[in-house]
Amino acid sequence: MFSFAHYFPFITLNAAVNKISEKVVEEQTMKETGVSTDAAQQVVVSFVKKKKNAERVEVASVEEKNGDWVFRGTCPIDLEGHPWAEKFEVIVDPKGKIKSADFSLL
Repeated sequence: MFSFAHYFPFITLNAAVNKISEKVVEEQTMKETGVSTDAAQQVVVSFVKKKKNAERVEVASVEEKNGDWVFRGTCPIDLEGHPWAEKFEVIVDPKGKIKSADFSLL
């Protein structure tokens, strides 16, 4: 017969162990790569906002290429009073520094 009181401590302990192991894996990944994807994305968003004086920056894709993070996305700009969309590609090294940036109109 199934007894909830009998299995409850095992389920709770198992969930706690899983959370701890996920955190350890995440920390090891950050040590190996230097910076997480989220931290690198925040660097890119603040860089594009400052460079293009844009209020909104949308990151469409993130990929890892040769140990660097490649972020692609769009941001709205005002070109002589007309709203335009501009796409960007920003490459960030494993330490979180921007290596290159490429902007072009859509």
